[in-house]
Amino acid sequence: MVVVIHAGLYYGPTSLKTQLCLKGKQMMYDLCEKQNIPYRNAKKWILSQNAQQHAALVKTHDFAKSIGVPTHFIPLSEAHAREPDIRVEEAVLESPTTGIVDSHAYMSHLESDFQSKGGDLACHTSVESVEPLASGSQGWKIQTRSPSTSETTWITADTLINSAGLAAIPLSNSVLPPSRHVTPYYAKGSYYSYSASTPRPKTLVYPAPTTGAAGLGTHLTIDMAGAIRFGPDVEWIDNPNDLSVNESRLPAALEEIETYLPSIQREKVGLDYSGIRPKLGKGAAVWKGNGDGFLDFVIRKEEGFEGFVNLLGIESPGLTSSLAIAEMVDGLLYK
Repeated sequence: MVVVIHAGLYYGPTSLKTQLCLKGKQMMYDLCEKQNIPYRNAKKWILSQNAQQHAALVKTHDFAKSIGVPTHFIPLSEAHAREPDIRVEEAVLESPTTGIVDSHAYMSHLESDFQSKGGDLACHTSVESVEPLASGSQGWKIQTRSPSTSETTWITADTLINSAGLAAIPLSNSVLPPSRHVTPYYAKGSYYSYSASTPRPKTLVYPAPTTGAAGLGTHLTIDMAGAIRFGPDVEWIDNPNDLSVNESRLPAALEEIETYLPSIQREKVGLDYSGIRPKLGKGAAVWKGNGDGFLDFVIRKEEGFEGFVNLLGIESPGLTSSLAIAEMVDGLLYK
């Protein structure tokens, strides 16, 4: 599976998302180059179709300059020459440090590296309970269960790093007192495949950011072979295990896609797959001027529980940030 390496354009001046995305992006590119993990610096276009959207692009460009991330506006004549199938009426903001990476190859490398350094990996294993020993000062006991058997296994550890994604908040709530519980929110994002050979843009294409939206719009992404897909949208759900792609959402997705790719062959767009974002609320994915409603990563040592680090709400740009997140957690525990 190919995913986007984000540039860090949307998350405000002081957030962990910005800090870790910027550092993680460079760490990701360096690792991919060193370890021959498939990636491509594909670049990204953010489009505006009217004056209001153009104002949003100018704000994005100004913010990018303030944090040292390169972006630049492309003349419409150049945009039409480079990507003739892309409709753009007002402006194109290009992000030259946005790219794509083979996420499975990336994770396989991390898995091999972990195991080569003596790590033990227990896949397809659920956590049944977590018990702090003397509030964590004497370590942690984790009860696990394999779905293939009814037997449970106890694991003991000096530290507990809760990086469980969709299960991170329930796991945290099982350890912390009720006064420190957090409510999980789940935002499903569906992706749509495209089976026709044309149109076939070669650049990632995003609509202008919408203030207050929980996502970045149904955008166009590409894989290593140049095939395109669209997504994700945002669908709030209650069941974190519901990965079905909702066919009823396709018409709305097609309407959004046609705003920037009008020659799309609608009958060639099909349901592909979905993912679920672990969110801390129904807040905005894009930082507003004062930060109201913006939901940042939560990465912290939990007071009163020695050796316990919580990672909550690690949605996009979590994968781009992942190496920097690991470095931060290491610093919280050992430095």
